[in-house]
Amino acid sequence: MSTSASLKTATLAAILIAAPLAGAYAAGHHKGALDATDPTAMTGPRVAALVEQVRGVHQGIVDARRANNITPAVAERLEMRTARIGRAAEKIAASDHGRIPAAQYHDLLRQLDTVDQRLMVNTGSGFLMGDGADGGNYPNG
Repeated sequence: MSTSASLKTATLAAILIAAPLAGAYAAGHHKGALDATDPTAMTGPRVAALVEQVRGVHQGIVDARRANNITPAVAERLEMRTARIGRAAEKIAASDHGRIPAAQYHDLLRQLDTVDQRLMVNTGSGFLMGDGADGGNYPNG
């Protein structure tokens, strides 16, 4: 598969992942404004926040690739990981009426942050912790 085709495929996958998440969020919030006294209503914005985070990481990957700061192979790996996180969020939201429980939300954000950190390291705007033997994960070892 050509570089351009694989990047287009990854881009399309990210868009297709974001759309159902937004729909799941909308379906989970048929009432107007969020009611701060209802604890279940306060969980819905997590889906929207996660969608925005996925879009942000995706855009960072696209921008880095366009600027030739990362190789097509690196872009594809990062897009695949981002898409996997988006699919996991979609699955959770679909099974919980458009909501993502706090523990799962934080786990998904952590995973997405790891992808973002990897992007920064690959573009030279991040730094590795320790001696790099562990791929930049902290603590070293």
